[in-house]
Amino acid sequence: MDGISLMVEEHGNIKRMLAVMRKACLGILCGEDIDYNDFELMICFVRDYADNHHHGKEEKILFNRMVDEIGGAAEKLVRYGMLIEHDLGRLHMMSLKEALEKVKSGDEEAKIDVIAEAISYTHLLRRHIEKEDSVVYTFAQKQLSEKTLDTINGECSVFEQEEEKKGIQKKYLEILEQLEKKYNK
Repeated sequence: MDGISLMVEEHGNIKRMLAVMRKACLGILCGEDIDYNDFELMICFVRDYADNHHHGKEEKILFNRMVDEIGGAAEKLVRYGMLIEHDLGRLHMMSLKEALEKVKSGDEEAKIDVIAEAISYTHLLRRHIEKEDSVVYTFAQKQLSEKTLDTINGECSVFEQEEEKKGIQKKYLEILEQLEKKYNK
């Protein structure tokens, strides 16, 4: 298994969910009712697939190896770039969940916050994914030793197998397909 190629593939799935989120927000903007169940599924996908599953591999496997082996430049790129953006994405999801609760409680104005947080997340993640695919991963592939890349591949393989036993990939890709059928008409 090529761990970095897998992460790029996962980015494709995450971008598909970003497109769904934009369509759901467009619906709100056009006066449609918020489908709270759909937004809950979107938030679950982001938290469990994009963050725990995908960012889990980056944060626990790839980024640590980059900082340990490459040092300075990798540390700045990871600690002051990628990890901060991961945390900012988590903040957007927390704020989106809060905004949805406010709308449920009758605060119509909070619909603005639902749209703002969801769209801000999509913008952040699109730029973030582009940086990882075109800069971070390429940098890692060029600068890390073959031995380290092999270690990353092995650890990613074990991680994927453990997640597969729990049904993580299957569950969240099914959620993605379900939401795409509804929103990407």
